[in-house]
Amino acid sequence: MAIVEQMETDQVAEAYRRWAPVYDLVFGPVFRQGRRAAVVAAEQIGGRILEVGVGTGLSLSGYAKRNRITGIDISAPMLEKARRRVEQLRLAQVEDLAVMDAEALSFPDGSFDVVVAQYVVTAIPRPEKALDEFVRVVRPGGEIILTSRIGAGTGARGTVERWLMPLTNRLGWRSEFPWARYEDWAARSRAVRLLERRALPPFGHFSLIRYRRLNDDRAAAPDR
Repeated sequence: MAIVEQMETDQVAEAYRRWAPVYDLVFGPVFRQGRRAAVVAAEQIGGRILEVGVGTGLSLSGYAKRNRITGIDISAPMLEKARRRVEQLRLAQVEDLAVMDAEALSFPDGSFDVVVAQYVVTAIPRPEKALDEFVRVVRPGGEIILTSRIGAGTGARGTVERWLMPLTNRLGWRSEFPWARYEDWAARSRAVRLLERRALPPFGHFSLIRYRRLNDDRAAAPDR
């Protein structure tokens, strides 16, 4: 039997307010390789880069000085740590850090060359809505680069993931998020093409996912 418990934005913000003092210690080493892989992928395009769910800014020093980085997060305490990191490391490539909801980005269409979201999609109450926003704010030909936990969907692990959902929701993320949700979203969007899906440590439960924003005429073309 599926266990459903809807996440809410205020709930997620409160969860990460609690995580802020220990986030780097708890999650820094675990996600280091995935963060590096996402930055390397973003650097292949460069330019104006939006990092959604920038958190405490663990990735910011990895971006080259030639780029212009904007970071957003739902958690003000997490962003305060990111601002201190930017100041201490003199990260001139970081243009702005702002509290913002990933489901309602305040940027104009096509504002960025790359959108990066690391370990964020499963922490957003309505992830497909946020993915649509990523498409909107990236330019045609630009990329959306995600690192994301991929749930099993079926079998014993899928059952456990669904059973854990009420607990992990309160901690600020979903335990159950199968690949089919990405496939369904991309098919419905018709505005992106999957470029890469690559397993990441630990345990291969996380993936690097890259989408390219299609040109507007291709995105609007009818199915054939």
